[in-house]
Amino acid sequence: MIEFGPSLIPELYRIRQKWKTAFLEDPEDTVARQMSRYKERIKPGSRIGIAAGSRGIYHYSRIVKAVVDCVRERKAEPFIIPAMGSHGGATAEGQLEVLEGYGITEESMGAPFLSSMETNTIGYTKEGVPVHFDQNACSMDGIIMVNRIKPHTDFHGEIESGIMKQMVIGLGKQRGASTIHRRGVYGLSILMPESARIIMDKMPILMGIAILENQQDRTAKIEVLPVERIEARERELLKEAKALLPALPCDKLDVLVLQEMGKNISGTGIDPNIVGRYLIRNMSDQLPDIYRIVCLDLTEESHHNAIGVGIADLITRRMYEKIDLEPTYVNTMTSGFLERGFMPVVAQNDREAIETALNCCNRYVTAQNARMALAKNTLELQELIVSEALLPELEGRVEIMGKVQINWDQQGYMKNLF
Repeated sequence: MIEFGPSLIPELYRIRQKWKTAFLEDPEDTVARQMSRYKERIKPGSRIGIAAGSRGIYHYSRIVKAVVDCVRERKAEPFIIPAMGSHGGATAEGQLEVLEGYGITEESMGAPFLSSMETNTIGYTKEGVPVHFDQNACSMDGIIMVNRIKPHTDFHGEIESGIMKQMVIGLGKQRGASTIHRRGVYGLSILMPESARIIMDKMPILMGIAILENQQDRTAKIEVLPVERIEARERELLKEAKALLPALPCDKLDVLVLQEMGKNISGTGIDPNIVGRYLIRNMSDQLPDIYRIVCLDLTEESHHNAIGVGIADLITRRMYEKIDLEPTYVNTMTSGFLERGFMPVVAQNDREAIETALNCCNRYVTAQNARMALAKNTLELQELIVSEALLPELEGRVEIMGKVQINWDQQGYMKNLF
């Protein structure tokens, strides 16, 4: 360990951002009520595929189960089909494991699962790019998509992360995901929506269950979209989702410390829309301007997939030992953005990681002037811990809850602060 001298860790204060948030308390009732408007589309005796993805969506298992129940009420036969591209190590078994981590199992859903990485080529874009679609989904009489609509972590456009992306990349499995991602931002912003239109034209997509989440990562809105309204309404809902996106309260930081990162937090583990760092060549970073990012741990729900780890500058030895390179690299290479899989500097513990970051900010940082914030992750940002130097500019905009004392264990790791 490098000896930097006196500690630069500043006086810290817990704050709470003042947000007005909408929260939907009963997702089952909302799903049932809205799906009833289109119940005639679910024919008795038909086989209905329900697409379930890998995102960490609040009460996702309850929402998917509500869809299953609505299908059964119509005397149709529901099937759960994993719709997560290359996630789960790009294996059928791995994708079942991801869903199980969210409480979505055959037992809990009361419906059989059809998990396979095999796809059919159902058409081609104007440029001749193949459109892949899950082989099991192709055999269904009807398909219902279930996904959150939110800003994408790789690009910005009228259609980003939502129902249409789940059709193309989720149900496209590894082949479909790779086909789009190999073409970079152009593939995501142009070819993905075009491919989704082909899917909606050729496959029996019945409707999409669109989910919006608030700044606290809880359900703000659920809207059932009939297939003919999916594209137009998704554009509108994306604008609402962007307005609900949480944010850090400062535009400039020396150091951001994240207690954890992971696939259940963001598709890239650390959400670039929150930290302003994209690691995509020819794509400029945005605010906030954060000089060093430290990540202390990887969530269990990530199943050792650390895609996006390259967004951090430093990680801990504990986190490093949790990383499985196989699923991390499969997901990273499928995305095409290799920089996000580059390994950061590995510190021996939390304390060394934070001290190193404060000492390597390309300016003279002291314990008195350090602009540092600590957050649980890039989703849960209402309650933060900030350095004393930030308090003057935050006054009146946040609730200052009191001073924080970090307690270190014998190995140099700190007890959870959130």
